[in-house]
Amino acid sequence: MSHADAIAIRGLVVSYGAGVPAVSGVDLTLGAGRTLGVVGESGSGKSTLARALVGLAPISGGSIELFGRDLAAMSRAERRRWLPFHVQIIFQDPVASLSPRMTLGRALAEPFRIHGRAVDREAIAALLAALGLPESLSAKYPHQVSGGQARRVAIARALMLKPRFLIADEPTAGLDVSVQGDFLNFMTRIQAQFGLGILFISHNLSVVARTTQELAVLYLGRIVETGDTRAIFAHPRHPYTHALLSAAPTIDPERRKQRVILRGEMASPGNPPGGCRFHPRCPLAAERCRTEEPQLRSEEAGRRFACHFPL
Repeated sequence: MSHADAIAIRGLVVSYGAGVPAVSGVDLTLGAGRTLGVVGESGSGKSTLARALVGLAPISGGSIELFGRDLAAMSRAERRRWLPFHVQIIFQDPVASLSPRMTLGRALAEPFRIHGRAVDREAIAALLAALGLPESLSAKYPHQVSGGQARRVAIARALMLKPRFLIADEPTAGLDVSVQGDFLNFMTRIQAQFGLGILFISHNLSVVARTTQELAVLYLGRIVETGDTRAIFAHPRHPYTHALLSAAPTIDPERRKQRVILRGEMASPGNPPGGCRFHPRCPLAAERCRTEEPQLRSEEAGRRFACHFPL
């Protein structure tokens, strides 16, 4: 991993229960200060990947190097002491992530208390101001503020220990379209202000196109395509990526694409199909796809895709 890289994931495997892999052999690299989008259908492994990065999911194989340290080689106690100062996560439901029994001010002070540090009231007030929140909000409970305010408080809590990397799991979920633009502008500002690397998980492809520089497409726990976001949106190489992007709405009639309808449902992670995992639903599948699993291959400009018959 180079000094410019915030995160290097190599062959990551995350398994639950009876060894069922939710993420299987993922390779990703994210540079400091960059935004990487992760997309895919529900059950593709996006949130599991995010949870592994903050120590909330077991690493069954491979490695995650975060700023030069291998998380798999660290003890649980070491991860609990070290990780919060380097990576934090914003959960999908900001209100549910805040305790209903704590005032927002106490919730913001909690990271200091957990790690045995004196509560820095000035830092809390400065961070609230930077996020456009009044200091008076500290006396309120989660149910007494709007969803947008709760979302910013959750971000403020995540930034309290000054991490270098932020994971945003569906950060625009539940927001009206009219509010999404303001929120995305806000995320761009805090990224520049705090120098954050961001892993941006979303089903909203329009949002991903606007906010990320790099993109990774997951299917059934594996990466099927990754590279520059604009390049992938302009010319997807994998049939699954093509199908996802064809479903993205657009108001410009000249930019509308013919919708690709995928047949069937995603298989169970515990019983993936042989060969290419996507072949039962792929309109281009051939016999080779049923028997031989494609490996990620590289082309110019850092594009990688796993397909025997790329577009």
